[in-house]
Amino acid sequence: MNRHDLDLQEQEQLANLKAFWDKFGGFITTVVTIGLLIYAGFNGWRYWQVKQAREAAVVFESLEKAASARDLGSLTTMAGSIIGDYGSTAYASKGALLAARAFFEAGDNRQARAQLQWVVEKGFSDAYKATARIRLAGVMLDEKAYDEALKVLDFSVPESHLALVQDRLGDIQLARGDKPAAIKAYDAALAAMGEQDPWRTVVKLKRESLAP
Repeated sequence: MNRHDLDLQEQEQLANLKAFWDKFGGFITTVVTIGLLIYAGFNGWRYWQVKQAREAAVVFESLEKAASARDLGSLTTMAGSIIGDYGSTAYASKGALLAARAFFEAGDNRQARAQLQWVVEKGFSDAYKATARIRLAGVMLDEKAYDEALKVLDFSVPESHLALVQDRLGDIQLARGDKPAAIKAYDAALAAMGEQDPWRTVVKLKRESLAP
């Protein structure tokens, strides 16, 4: 093959490439641009998530200090901040659960209910939501709102929380005066618990106290 033939071959390849680009160049450019935008958007989203988590951790630390000091004023502020500004993070659910416990121990059931209800509705995961339901039912039990407490525990329970839900149901049924229902719930709780579960002894004592 001589030089002239090579030149013709190169010109033909260039012509084919130009024709291909004229036909598909715009589409290829669009696809590449979209891909780059998606990649940039994903990286931006990840950066935002990390930033949110770091900032939420700082607020959670302040919330923990306020709860330990029983500073209900600061606790209210911190709880509002972590829910309002960082509601999509796990720290928000952890913070709301912690604040609810502190409010309940201080006798402020209204605030405790509000924190727990938020986790039930907008919690970070099903596990947090289930924990919130169990504790919310506990607040209602304290208020003797038994029917309301039973409704809160009527949900699709994760296996990890089944024993705790049944134990709480037993407490509620016992408080209502329904001994057979309480026995049934405590038996279900024991069946769902492992032999080494530290709470098993407590549930077993409650169950045995109701034995015929």
